[in-house]
Amino acid sequence: MSIWEYANPKKFMQTSAWALPWVSGLSVILLGVGLVWGFFFTPDDYKQGATVKIIYLHVPSAMMAISAWFMMLAGSLIWLIRRHHVSALSAKAAAPVGLTFTVIGLVTGAIWGQPMWGTWWAWDPRLTSFLILGLFYLGYIALWAAVEDADTAADLTSVLCIVGSVFAFLSRYAVLFWNQGLHQGASVSVVQGSDQVSNVYGAPLLVCVTGFVLLFVTLVLLRTRTEIRARRIKALIARERAAA
Repeated sequence: MSIWEYANPKKFMQTSAWALPWVSGLSVILLGVGLVWGFFFTPDDYKQGATVKIIYLHVPSAMMAISAWFMMLAGSLIWLIRRHHVSALSAKAAAPVGLTFTVIGLVTGAIWGQPMWGTWWAWDPRLTSFLILGLFYLGYIALWAAVEDADTAADLTSVLCIVGSVFAFLSRYAVLFWNQGLHQGASVSVVQGSDQVSNVYGAPLLVCVTGFVLLFVTLVLLRTRTEIRARRIKALIARERAAA
């Protein structure tokens, strides 16, 4: 079985209809467990106090905001190379979800930064790149809405997505290039010996991250299915008008 079979709208609709109950159910369970565990059953940090618990919202949302853009990049490249409409529509569907995660990341970061850094905002390289990524999300969504022809919109937004990927990359790795920034390194890493949160906070954090990933998949599947249906309805209306 080829992966490109799922680029067929009918196949995608069938597979996503089967997967959605499982993915959405798991996301609800994991988010419920992770957030309750993190906010109510972990101790206050000896330095940060109760504010440390904002990581259960901030870290997963920031990770998914960046990951969503890279998912959009993959969909955009597939569209430009192979012209599969499902890939373009999935990228379009992921943009509002990614923007929402970006806003959550910015707001929760500001709430954490005020007591820790003494300011709601700092023009830190990572924070600035993340803010610019949010503006690219807005531009991407606006471009889809502004261009009437769907294929032309997919072409233009794909190019914009490629350009914006620079800031998605910087949002993830800026702390490696600019040591003077306020923002710390990654809280969760597979590299042994890197700076990580304590297991007391790390275990529920990983549960929350997994829940956010599944939530993202759920929302993208739902929105992509909606985009496919909207495209079908638009095609039927155009066909009826042509016949009339």
